This record gives sequence, structure tokens and C-alpha cells, in this order.
Amino acid sequence: MNAYYYLAIAICAEVIATVSLKAVKGLSTPQPLLLVIAGYGVAFWMLTLVMRTVPVGVAYAVWSGLGIVMVSIAALVLYGQKLDIPAMLGMALIVIGVLVIQLFSKTAGH
Repeated sequence: MNAYYYLAIAICAEVIATVSLKAVKGLSTPQPLLLVIAGYGVAFWMLTLVMRTVPVGVAYAVWSGLGIVMVSIAALVLYGQKLDIPAMLGMALIVIGVLVIQLFSKTAGH
């Protein structure tokens, strides 16, 4: 399987785990805690597979950059947490940075 499929799985698992953290409520709710543990477990497992072929810096840039944006979208949908214009602009710059790496960098391992 292509490393970028593993990376997509890692990102989605990390987003699920991170968004579930809010629902854990200081470890008082076990179901979301299971999502957190499983989500981060899958995320890091997939990330180790990605790093077999994709440089660490590139893998982490894509993973964290897209994760930030996806967590923000999920927080808006699930918790009604809205971002202001500076936050959205900052995230747009992160996405642009990830696109530059993927489209133009020879380091990206295509």
C-alpha cells in the first residue's frame, strides 16, 4: 500500500482521537477514552509505516498540518467552536505550506 494511504489513515485516526479528548471530561467517561487510546494507537502505528519511505519532516508536516485543519472543522461541527479570521488565515498558510511540500519538494518522496 502507498505510504500516503497510511498517512491518510494516521491523520483520520489522530483527528478522531484528538476530538474525542474533549468528551473524556477528566477521565470520567470511558467510551471517549477508548476512542482516544485506539485513535492515537492507530495513528502512531500508521505513521511508523509512513516513515519507512517518506522523510520524517515531510510526514510530520503533512500529518500535523492537515490534522490541525481537520480537528478545527470537527470542533466546529461537533462542539460549535468557531475560528476567527486570523486563525483561519493561519490555517490556510499551513495548508499552503503542505501543498508546497507535496507539489514542489523533491524531499517529499514521490
